[in-house]
Amino acid sequence: MVGPFALPEADPEMATYAIGDVQGCYSELRSLLREFGFDARSDRLWFAGDLVNRGPSSLEVLRFVADLGDRARTVLGNHDLHLVASARGVRRLRDKDTFHDVLDAADGEMLIDWLRDRPILHHDPERAFVMVHAGIPPAWTIDEAVIRGTELSRALRAPDHARLLSNMYGNKPDRWRKSLTGFDRLRYITNAFTRMRYCHGDGRLDFSETRPPGDQDASLTPWYMLRDSATDGTRIVFGHWATLQVRAALARTLHVRHLDTGCVWGGSLTALRLEDDREFSVHCKGGTPPSHR
Repeated sequence: MVGPFALPEADPEMATYAIGDVQGCYSELRSLLREFGFDARSDRLWFAGDLVNRGPSSLEVLRFVADLGDRARTVLGNHDLHLVASARGVRRLRDKDTFHDVLDAADGEMLIDWLRDRPILHHDPERAFVMVHAGIPPAWTIDEAVIRGTELSRALRAPDHARLLSNMYGNKPDRWRKSLTGFDRLRYITNAFTRMRYCHGDGRLDFSETRPPGDQDASLTPWYMLRDSATDGTRIVFGHWATLQVRAALARTLHVRHLDTGCVWGGSLTALRLEDDREFSVHCKGGTPPSHR
């Protein structure tokens, strides 16, 4: 078992950087890569989902990450899925969506297929890291989460994936049961990995509360506080929750690292170097945060 963020010595010749929600902020992404001296010949990038939307340059972000090939690992976030669903005609565009550049591009369909082919969860057992967009619900061990992620990814890559996308939206079921089947099962898995923030004490997911911990309804607890992290021995890297701030000491105890620092809202874009737990960040222009993210 790996202790709380027990880290190997960094290899100066090669490094892996996990990056939080980019959301179409291409110029800030390039600034962040310059900040930590990204070397495309040897370094690797992990992206914690939501490459697109709300920011001005979703197309440039997708092209850049796709061109990295095996040098990048990306998991799907809720905004990424919204782009795919919109491209398939099963989700109506919203006024605040900013990925029209992807939909209108000559290579847009190819990029959307590339995005749809990304996993829901990335597991690196040698490093004892797992990356997801929103989190892993208390009901699942890491091994179970890997299985559920594979299950959903397989459905998203299937020829009839549009049926899944059209049945993907909704807040129910909010409790995991092994007996769940069909779209109810896949909807729960999707919500857990891409939308979750809080849970009720009995493990039910809640999607009504978006305020940061300390301001939430007293009946709700951040998902990571309800996990038995000591039994997993695996560090969870996630994004999605721009208002969340997890104290470093608590994060190490809980085996989690949160990387969405609100770039698209005028915060920062953050990367974590996995080899030595060092963070890098750049300030972002962004805009005014809405009441819901």
